[in-house]
Amino acid sequence: MRTTTLRLAGVAVAGAMVLAACGGGDDASSAAACEAGKTDGDLFLYNWSEYIDPELKTAFEAQYGVSVTEDNYDSNEAMQPIVAAGNSGYDVIVPSDYMVTIMIEEGTIQKLNKAAIPNFGNLDPNLDTSYDPTGEYVAPYQGGTTGLGVNLSVVGDDAAAGWGLVFDPAIASKYAGQITLLNDPRETLGAALKYLGYSLNTTDDGELAEAKDLVAAAVENIAAFESDQYDELLTTGESVIAHGYSGNVVVSIDEYEGDDEYAYFVPSQGGTIWTDNMAVPFDAPHPCTAHTFINFILDAENGAQLSEWNYYASPNAQSNEVMDPEVQEVLAVMYPKDLSGLEYITDTGDFETNFSDAFSEAKG
Repeated sequence: MRTTTLRLAGVAVAGAMVLAACGGGDDASSAAACEAGKTDGDLFLYNWSEYIDPELKTAFEAQYGVSVTEDNYDSNEAMQPIVAAGNSGYDVIVPSDYMVTIMIEEGTIQKLNKAAIPNFGNLDPNLDTSYDPTGEYVAPYQGGTTGLGVNLSVVGDDAAAGWGLVFDPAIASKYAGQITLLNDPRETLGAALKYLGYSLNTTDDGELAEAKDLVAAAVENIAAFESDQYDELLTTGESVIAHGYSGNVVVSIDEYEGDDEYAYFVPSQGGTIWTDNMAVPFDAPHPCTAHTFINFILDAENGAQLSEWNYYASPNAQSNEVMDPEVQEVLAVMYPKDLSGLEYITDTGDFETNFSDAFSEAKG
């Protein structure tokens, strides 16, 4: 269970983010007929792990008289083919920005009926919607950065090496068997690309090959490619360097009594900034319940509760007005205005297959 009380003094963080909204899919007549607050069955949610306060799910069930069933995925690439194949049974999914673009193009998410989502107006009007210029397909959920969580009492001054903690063999070998990397092709190859001084959105075969070789060489020092429990592994002492998402790492640091031993940061070489979004699959069995759930999450109080639970930044301007000041303070430290070196992952078209293949080869 996540906690909602933050011990600010013990949490060392650095990073950056700007939220963005996205979109995808064709109109669905069933969604067009939905009305605000209406349901048409139970909700089946396909989400990242530990990304929603269980109390919010319980409150939604009580308010609307439906049940919520949640399944989890550990990467966009794991989620996308399940939805694209059809008959997934899911009503709401939570794709990241670049994956929204892909799913728009393949027609696997449907346009939202904003008449059924009156709280859509709570979203920050300054959101970057460049990957969905018409803003028709998704509702921003939360955003953050991807960087490193480290045990400062072990790595000490080596933390200044940034991605060198993982990719410089002279440094990484000191922590062999105590390093985890995300089991995610774009994130992990992206980290290697940033270390090499390249864009994480490269479409250059040579640059990707260099990144693949770097990840392959790092395998001997890696304990696991892990996207679900990397934060707990860090604070229980099973690892000392964890590649991961800002909020997850910071929450685990906060929950650990010796939290001054740990820090989260985006390496100086750069990293990933991202926004996750709520979308409705093209063949969602309960599109009206899906729209009502999206509207529920976009409520000001509910959006604030979400960020107070997982410490990810909210795209909801009204939620930010009522959010716990201590949580706002730590988010401000985690996401300063300087975005230099940070990139959104973007859709590279047919080159996406190259990333997936390179990652599989690198892991061996």
